[in-house]
Amino acid sequence: MKIDSVKWGGVLLIILALMAGSAWVASAWQANAYSQQLAAKEAAYQTERTNLANANSAQILAEQGKRLALEQWLAASDQSHYRALTDEKTKQARLRDRLATADLRLSVQLDATASTGCDAVQATTGACGMVHGTHRARLDPAHAQRIIGIAGDGDQGLIALQACQAYARKIGFMNL
Repeated sequence: MKIDSVKWGGVLLIILALMAGSAWVASAWQANAYSQQLAAKEAAYQTERTNLANANSAQILAEQGKRLALEQWLAASDQSHYRALTDEKTKQARLRDRLATADLRLSVQLDATASTGCDAVQATTGACGMVHGTHRARLDPAHAQRIIGIAGDGDQGLIALQACQAYARKIGFMNL
């Protein structure tokens, strides 16, 4: 009987060894399959991250291009606005100089019927031409200077308004 029990003990030992070996092989196979799955997921994740980074870089470059174009437009617009303001100020200064030297005089047209009655003809004509039916009054040079100043301020305001409107149109266009 001892021999039979030794036989069965050896068989059991061989069976246990085979079971341990098959468990080890199954474990190694599962670990390899799991590693391959993890590697595939990691590669997909890296690809996704790379694509997102490339898309962000492209968007940043596009926005930088828009910003550069806007900065260049603003510089050109500022230069144009400055030139228009400078030209207007120069014209106003010339006009004020002409008024100050009496080279130019401002006058207003008066209603002919208010001073002399209906269908009146001017008694004398001016030295520079014959104009019938219009009465003119010369303005004091100081008042003329103030009028020119007010008109100049209005012109500068209009130039600034045009620059602001152009800027608003450009910004609105850039945001579309």
